[in-house]
Amino acid sequence: MDAVQQEATARARELQRSWYGEPLGALFRRLIDDLGLNQARLAAVLGLSAPMLSQLMSGQRAKIGNPAVVQRVQALQDLASQVADGSVSAAEATDRMDEIKKTQGGSVLSNSGQTTNGSGAPTVKRVVREIQSLLRSVSAAGDIIDAANALAPSHPELAEFLKVYGAGRTADAVAHYEAHQN
Repeated sequence: MDAVQQEATARARELQRSWYGEPLGALFRRLIDDLGLNQARLAAVLGLSAPMLSQLMSGQRAKIGNPAVVQRVQALQDLASQVADGSVSAAEATDRMDEIKKTQGGSVLSNSGQTTNGSGAPTVKRVVREIQSLLRSVSAAGDIIDAANALAPSHPELAEFLKVYGAGRTADAVAHYEAHQN
């Protein structure tokens, strides 16, 4: 890869970080690992071609153009968190992925009921995701971990916060958030 291509890829990944909270390669790899998928199955569930998924993962393409695909990504992230915390079994996850695959989506800004509770207040998961997105828009996970390690001797609680929310899994951050509420 020449310098121009490297620069374009770095720019695409930076745009992905600002739009999606992290580069899509990292996000998709986590979904693949958490949900026990391969790239072809992930592409099929999302409604993308395998080459398009590959281009998004590698940074050759920056943006997901279809709002329904963005919503499916969000639904898969929620599902992965539920699998991680044990509230959804692997078999149930497979069925849910089939349902997610069939969704046509709508407005990216639509409220799905999963982002707010009955009173209209954001759910814990939504609050945690906002914190994660903010931290990840400021810095890469490796840099956040480096900063946390530097802070750990004098400010261990702040270091833990940075590690959990800046580089950790959503399920772990939700547990951390709930443990630190009065």
